[in-house]
Amino acid sequence: MARYTGPKARINRRLGVLIYETAGAARALDRRPTPPGMHVRGRRPSNYGLALMEKQKIKHYYGLGERQLRRCFDAVSHKPGNTGELLLLMCESRLDNVIRRVGFTKTRPQARQGIGHGHFRVNGVKVTSPSYILRPGDIIEVRGRENLKNVYRGVIANASPDALDWVSFDSENLKATVLGKPGPSDISLPVDANSVVEFLSR
Repeated sequence: MARYTGPKARINRRLGVLIYETAGAARALDRRPTPPGMHVRGRRPSNYGLALMEKQKIKHYYGLGERQLRRCFDAVSHKPGNTGELLLLMCESRLDNVIRRVGFTKTRPQARQGIGHGHFRVNGVKVTSPSYILRPGDIIEVRGRENLKNVYRGVIANASPDALDWVSFDSENLKATVLGKPGPSDISLPVDANSVVEFLSR
């Protein structure tokens, strides 16, 4: 996808949610939770505008482009169940998201960069696609180079990982094992997925 390289603090303030977790972007949202701009109008957004904002949250949070998001939507739209929930669960199963949530990195962009540079293996095979969908039984580990392991040990020592019931994490051996599939309670992004499904279904 086309990587977003603009000001992350503006995205956090525009969407009103901590999307980008860098220190500066988080501070900006805490200090000024209002949308960016000199003279911000207090107009109530339309239903279309609200749905568009929810879609932008998903795209920025999980690092998806428009076409990538629509491909994910097409993949789950014919499955039984709540389509919005299935879409978010698919995003939660992405390799870059799991690497961030277990504590290998502090942010999702860092996770995508590490994957792109070939720092991680899944089931013993180097994977360079952040969108790789993990399945139960998959094992994620840092490649065997000692300098890489030292880098990630330092990150883990200062990280604040999420406690995941469906992934076990061995910080000593730098290894994460997928135990099952994520459930609705494992979705980390507060978003109205149903409005996004309506938006994408038009």
